[in-house]
Amino acid sequence: MLPFHEAVKDDFTAVNQLIIDKLHSDVGLVENIGHYLVEAGGKRLRPLLVLLTANALGYQGKDHLSLAAIIEFIHTATLLHDDVVDMSSLRRGRPTANAQWGNAPSVLVGDFLYSRAFQMMVAIGNMDVMAILSDTTNIIAEGEVQQLVNAKDPNVNEENYFRVIDKKTAILFASACEVAAVACGASESQRKALSVYGRKLGVAFQLVDDALDYTGDAATLGKNVGDDLAEGKPTLPLIHAMRTGTPAQAELVANAIRNGDASQLPAILEIVQATGGMTYTLDCAKQQVEEAIAQLALLPDNRFTQAMKQLAEFSLARSF
Repeated sequence: MLPFHEAVKDDFTAVNQLIIDKLHSDVGLVENIGHYLVEAGGKRLRPLLVLLTANALGYQGKDHLSLAAIIEFIHTATLLHDDVVDMSSLRRGRPTANAQWGNAPSVLVGDFLYSRAFQMMVAIGNMDVMAILSDTTNIIAEGEVQQLVNAKDPNVNEENYFRVIDKKTAILFASACEVAAVACGASESQRKALSVYGRKLGVAFQLVDDALDYTGDAATLGKNVGDDLAEGKPTLPLIHAMRTGTPAQAELVANAIRNGDASQLPAILEIVQATGGMTYTLDCAKQQVEEAIAQLALLPDNRFTQAMKQLAEFSLARSF
């Protein structure tokens, strides 16, 4: 357990149990795939944000536990669908659900998790929460479709790239913080600051993820290195390399994106390093983290807000 988990250890344990309880289904395959995903673990940063935010604001109820589980179900549903779209074979160091059971069960269990999340939202009965999370799931879907459109297109620019990661990744981080703020009856300024904190953190998290795809190793990452290149994803390290490299370097990268050619990974790595693509990407992430941490000034200064600061710093320094 990482240090920022320790601040909400008991809540975190309760959320894990709630997730298992809410995975119950009369259909065995739903439970099998659901439990397989839960047991894979992961950092659970999005539900963690709900718990840290609620505790930072002194929340005394229990709805934050349900909200954390809802956020994790939405996230897990997107992962199930993503892995089918990307034809991924490895996640969190284990075969993906689609590699294990096939595409059709993965898509359908993803649908189950989405609908279970909305059942839990209705049980909470807060229209603001439902508005935030229904908008969020819609925006995530738009981001995923845009990423699909961008695949194998080396002409995607930095602005388009950031628009996609804001929609497909950052929005759920922002919503995790905001729904907790709503449950706490936080002021409008605190609610906005928390949403911005989550959004900036989510962007930083994705930037580091995209950098790690070219610098990490499969054992540490829990996924195959070079997957982004194999899928023809024009991520920021590559966009920067094409923009600043020589015409020959830019063309080599562009061709690898067009063809989804992971066999070119060693050559691409050299170009990314030579053009400072990795440094540029991590500098962008660092700026996002600094802007995220600045938002915490509007919250009470306690061990939970300190944990939120630690979490932001971890998102930048992590190797997995």
